[in-house]
Amino acid sequence: RPPLFSAVKRQLRIRSIYESKLIEYDKDRHLGIFWVSCEAGTYIRTLCVHLGLLVGTGGHMQELRRVRSGALDEQKNMVTMHDVLDAQHHYDSTKDESYLRKVVMPLEVLLLNYKRLVVKDSAVNAICYGAKLMIPGLLRYADNIEVNDEVVMMTTKGEAIAVGIAQMTTSVMATCDHGEVAKIKRVIMERDTYPRRWGLGPMAQKKKSLVKEGKLDKHGKPNDATPKDYLNTMGLDKSGKSVPMETSGGAAEESPAKKEKKEKKEKKE
Repeated sequence: RPPLFSAVKRQLRIRSIYESKLIEYDKDRHLGIFWVSCEAGTYIRTLCVHLGLLVGTGGHMQELRRVRSGALDEQKNMVTMHDVLDAQHHYDSTKDESYLRKVVMPLEVLLLNYKRLVVKDSAVNAICYGAKLMIPGLLRYADNIEVNDEVVMMTTKGEAIAVGIAQMTTSVMATCDHGEVAKIKRVIMERDTYPRRWGLGPMAQKKKSLVKEGKLDKHGKPNDATPKDYLNTMGLDKSGKSVPMETSGGAAEESPAKKEKKEKKEKKE
């Protein structure tokens, strides 16, 4: 359970300890230093109490130092507020932004461990509005992506767009020409950073012109004036419901299963 004074509700929470090692122990002062690699949300104060109960002497935490958080390491990525202040002063004085760029890192540093999907510029803004990433919007992809893996969607310039859940493996992406590549888990980029490009294709333009002419209603649904060739192309009837696509002979195309069933019935007769 979380400690008595904690930021969350005190209820049983199961967390994993991946690795722990004793660094130093002072017998005279009864103080020990140990290093722990653990799952997010682990209460080290509670772990110290449990260790004390386990050895039968009791124990509590005196000092806690976080040396890593996710992909950020104490030696490479972490800075103090004094560093930020110094970097800003250095930039104001010399107009040299190298120190400031080293201290204030881009958000993409957090996502270096994720497998990447590179997205076409024309699909970026649609994803920012919550659209799924489809095959036509995919440009490049990492190796060994599996279904339900967490991936990061990025632009050709290396900017993070969103974190998503893969719906295809790498091998399927390489061979497929349509379908859903990934669904959105969290959008990172601000909307309208890239220009809006959806609704500019030939079918979308045709649909807009039909709405303008009154041959589709304001919601883009068929009405009595809708041309028959448009309905056939879209596979719709006048009520807007899907219908089987017609073949060149004018008859509705049957599925292979129905054809096989029909042939068996004819043989029996």
